[in-house]
Amino acid sequence: MKESYYAPVVHIADEKDEGKMLRDVLRNRLGVSRRLFVKLKQSEEGLTINGEKAYPSFRLAVGDVVEFRMEQEMSDDILPQPIPLNIVFEDEHLLVLNKPAGIIVHPTTGHYANTLANGVVHYWREKGENCRFRPVHRLDQDTSGLVVIAKHPYAHQQLSVQMMEGTIEKRYRAYAYGRPPQESGEVNEPIGRVPTDPHRRAVLEDGAPSLTYYTVAEAYPCGASALDIKLGTGRTHQIRVHMGWIGCPLIGDTYYADPKWEATELASRLAGAIDRQALHASLLAFRHPITEERLELRAELPPDLRELERTLEELPPL
Repeated sequence: MKESYYAPVVHIADEKDEGKMLRDVLRNRLGVSRRLFVKLKQSEEGLTINGEKAYPSFRLAVGDVVEFRMEQEMSDDILPQPIPLNIVFEDEHLLVLNKPAGIIVHPTTGHYANTLANGVVHYWREKGENCRFRPVHRLDQDTSGLVVIAKHPYAHQQLSVQMMEGTIEKRYRAYAYGRPPQESGEVNEPIGRVPTDPHRRAVLEDGAPSLTYYTVAEAYPCGASALDIKLGTGRTHQIRVHMGWIGCPLIGDTYYADPKWEATELASRLAGAIDRQALHASLLAFRHPITEERLELRAELPPDLRELERTLEELPPL
């Protein structure tokens, strides 16, 4: 029977749990969502204490071994495809990938194949793992870098909470036209959907609060900049919109291109240097959803951005 379940999440009751009901420890201390708690209650092997089936009203004593097991799931609606994956970290709870540019994370209407999800589902099938594809966050199609995928509902829920609380650190490397107003600063401007283009975002008064921190990592003689960026919020196209707002649009970003920069000699020299926005998710730091160990994961720059970097270093002042 246990073959149809993921490995149990284990909690050893301590003084804080003494005399409390199992349901209260699961919901309040371990942060199990109401939806998952209902599933665990209804599952034959969902809840055990000291190896025996347990009921939510059971009161805990110090040293009790609490285990909860989630039933295995699969993404039957995602076509498995053998797509190369750059794995940065993996255990029985998480998979962290370095996504290449040009690939979307999850199938969408009219785009059911050749996504990161297709490759991950194939990889898990080949390994004999039954997991549903649960990305904790997404990257734009033409942004490269780190993506976290949870292997079961509890891991996804715990990481989603960290995401909402802003405790997951996300850092990016971007290459932009111009110089920001300060060596280090922040852009604190609301971002919303452009009414005439549902896919486009812009700084709008009635937009959602949006915060981006930046530091100039390199000021190139040609007038471009390498920027290290940290997100305070996670809005769609946030970095691309905020950098454009301060007059530093990303190199290669045709969707948010600034006509003033596109008409410059620098843009002419960089024509064909890169065929996507020069943006890479370089670092993710978060608390492991099960062990609570702090993980700090990095992804090296891909070849196209390393080549752009060399080009910018070699260009003379313009």
